[in-house]
Amino acid sequence: MRETTDNIKAFLEFIALQFIEHPSEAQLRVAEVDEDHVRFRLIVAQSDVAMLIGRNGFTASAIRNVMKAAALKQGLHASLQIHSHEEERQRMAAIEAGEIIDDGRDIEG
Repeated sequence: MRETTDNIKAFLEFIALQFIEHPSEAQLRVAEVDEDHVRFRLIVAQSDVAMLIGRNGFTASAIRNVMKAAALKQGLHASLQIHSHEEERQRMAAIEAGEIIDDGRDIEG
């Protein structure tokens, strides 16, 4: 699982840098949901979120489809969430306040 996760992470890092204007602000977090499912959370500047999602979500959908196909080929399920830094701060505050439960544990930041 680790090798597949690393390969998908490298793909996501490469592809994201092709679309965003502020690559130094980008963070890719990986969380294990269970033994065969990983969740990737791409956190970027607010102005870069729209670039990654694309018109009608087509860019994000294409990235997710390639990522999922690569993961499934290795028997792994993968998901990708795209957030701005502001949304991630709100999510973390909600977790700390007990308003939501984080369903995966981060394995890298």
